Amino acid sequence: MAALRQYAAVWRIPGAPMLLVLGIVGRLGIGMTPLALLLVVAQVTGRYSLAAVAGGLYALAGAALSPVAGRIADRIGPSPVLLATAVAHPLALAGLLWASRSAGSLPMIYLTAAVAGATYPPMSAAIRGAWNDLTGPATGRRHLRNTALAAETSLFEIVFVLGPLLVAGFVLVADATAALVGAAVVTLVGTAGVALGRVMRGWRPHPREHHTRGLGPLALAGFPALLVCVAGLGVAFGAAGVIVPAFAAGQPTGDPESLAGVLLAVWGVGSAIGGLWFGVRRPAPNMTRQFAWLLAAVATSLAVFALIPDPLLLGVALTVGGATIAPALTLENTLVGRITPGSMLNEAYTWVVTTSVGASAAGGAIAGLIVDQTGGVPWAFVFSGAAVAVGAVVAALPAGPIARAEAGAVRAERPVAA
Repeated sequence: MAALRQYAAVWRIPGAPMLLVLGIVGRLGIGMTPLALLLVVAQVTGRYSLAAVAGGLYALAGAALSPVAGRIADRIGPSPVLLATAVAHPLALAGLLWASRSAGSLPMIYLTAAVAGATYPPMSAAIRGAWNDLTGPATGRRHLRNTALAAETSLFEIVFVLGPLLVAGFVLVADATAALVGAAVVTLVGTAGVALGRVMRGWRPHPREHHTRGLGPLALAGFPALLVCVAGLGVAFGAAGVIVPAFAAGQPTGDPESLAGVLLAVWGVGSAIGGLWFGVRRPAPNMTRQFAWLLAAVATSLAVFALIPDPLLLGVALTVGGATIAPALTLENTLVGRITPGSMLNEAYTWVVTTSVGASAAGGAIAGLIVDQTGGVPWAFVFSGAAVAVGAVVAALPAGPIARAEAGAVRAERPVAA
């Protein structure tokens, strides 16, 4: 009951229901668009390798342009940026469909795929920044920050479970084109709803002298080190998207694709459960140390997966091991908000997204090479665990940059709290 009361208190924050509900609707495209785009381009070209290039351009363009959108949002507010991209992204997807339906020109398909990625709304950054504002020291809701970010992180898992299922449903009753149109619609509706909500419209610009210049958050003490931890988790997530299907393909089953989907889904379910549980725990006095322990737990779970040959046992292990992921991501987001000034918070969160996407792509590619060259799914699990372990070591340094940055932020907050 105490846990329910904490989440109920988050729900009662003015504007919170809009962030929680429409925030998920608007980001369903994260789980839908890459798969739908892959299927559409594969149908036109007849080759998944060419479709994968389009998907890669989509992801890389989004990762590259996201910090630019974040800096603009920090200067003029997130609402105008979200509204502009809410319209531009569906138009770019429409252009992609036109390119695939007309001459089927591969360069034009690649161009429109890149534009679609570059115009994807920076929703996650805006929403996480909004939660930091809604639970700031001056609001009297500081005690709800951990719960709010845990709710955001856990609910975000729905995107990666429900998104591919929606694409499968569209393909079943229509085709991949319908799935891409559906992704465009939910992105437009959800993003516009959040942008027009009271939280985003209530944002107030920072004084001009506080505007971000130069490297922005990349020059902040502790932030680059935190991105190393982000990259470790990103490598593991990207690698899992290759390792788990490869594991399923090696099992005596007639439907390895379904087995892989189930295994990845239970990993996400475990993460969501762990995140909701973590959200009602009292925040640790030393968040950096707690973050290091959680990263070590994720790394250990990945190493354990390498020792499990049975699908049923792996499913159980994925559920249990997944319970450490959302708590780690919650602390990751909390630390970003703690060590970053409000005048560059949107850009900081977009750098987190950019780093995670880039690392995920690299992790998937390297894991694929390990599986192909050695046939060793276990070694690919060990590789992904080692990537997270590097982040754990960086966070665990008692006098490391993240620990120093957090200590400085705590000292700066004390007069405000007093």
